[in-house]
Amino acid sequence: MSTSAARAWVEIDLPAIDRNVGRIKQALPPHVRYVAVVKANAYGHGMPEVATRLLQAGVDCFAVANVAEAAILREIGHDADILLLSPTLPTELARAVALGLDITLNSLAEAQALAALVRGRDRRAKVHVKVDTGMGRAGVWHEQAAELFAFVLAEPGLEWRGVYTHFSDADHDQAFTAEQRATFLRLLETIPAAARAGLLIHADNSAGLESFSAAAPFNAVRVGLMQYGLPPSAGSFLASLRPEPVLSFHARVVLVKDLPAGTAVSYNRTKVLSRPSRVAIVAVGYGDGVPTAASNRGHFLVRGMRCPILGRVTMDQTIVDVTDVPAVAVGDVVTILGAQGGDRITVAEFCAWSDCIPWEALCTLTQRVQRVYRTDRT
Repeated sequence: MSTSAARAWVEIDLPAIDRNVGRIKQALPPHVRYVAVVKANAYGHGMPEVATRLLQAGVDCFAVANVAEAAILREIGHDADILLLSPTLPTELARAVALGLDITLNSLAEAQALAALVRGRDRRAKVHVKVDTGMGRAGVWHEQAAELFAFVLAEPGLEWRGVYTHFSDADHDQAFTAEQRATFLRLLETIPAAARAGLLIHADNSAGLESFSAAAPFNAVRVGLMQYGLPPSAGSFLASLRPEPVLSFHARVVLVKDLPAGTAVSYNRTKVLSRPSRVAIVAVGYGDGVPTAASNRGHFLVRGMRCPILGRVTMDQTIVDVTDVPAVAVGDVVTILGAQGGDRITVAEFCAWSDCIPWEALCTLTQRVQRVYRTDRT
């Protein structure tokens, strides 16, 4: 797909996904299953194209947020295992069962409602149980987990396929993560050995891959950011792995103009020019995924040089200072994320300017930003 007519676009390097998945799989122990997290439109990269590539790269199963996402994914991977990570609404349960999804149970009430739905039917409901070990979000609170375990084991209409938890601060607080891990391991011991042997047991994501450095019952890992090219945290089991960036974000200059010193730039006049300046108006704003927090803080790359953002980022346009960049012209490519010339703006750097986290930076790239997929043939 050509970018010649695009005002703003992201480029997705599909072969980089192949290489990232290959490195991750090679580093994981052979018995560990790779759960590819593709929720939120594959972290803004595009669900159909990325999920197809991940299937070809050999991931074992997928995880999404909700039934709507899973239905799109089911059209791509007809036989793939698909785990619903979020609680499922009662009105969504019948569709989730019909699609053959792995439904996460977060409470005894959810389990009872699902069991009642499938009672007397030929098809069992596939379930995972999520345990809240300190995240305070989804999952059965760990003190009530044993009761839920017992119900699922006793209910013939429920096919128990996995049990997991979620670490709340794996990339910062190793001590609290260790407490969560220990709580989860204690609870696993309450599951009869015969039942536990058949379960997918997972706790880690890209931020905290530590479970596989010692003998432990974990046999799966949820991989999100790393497969999209963002490095793991320093404490990760895969800290030495350096994935390749997959996504870059670009736009075009739509206007170049000269302004005198003392001119106030953009809404609310938050930037006043200290010198006569040449500015470029770039066809990208918060309606595309550049947050207003980057106003007067961030930089874009124009002709390989860093150009500071001037004033408030607006919905459709951002103003940058190109006074020191020769021959900038309408139509020039501007890089918001990624490499241009000999420089690169990383996701981490973008997040520092924008007061956001990497997941947010990627997921908030809006639908009007064209996705362009680079394959082995381009």
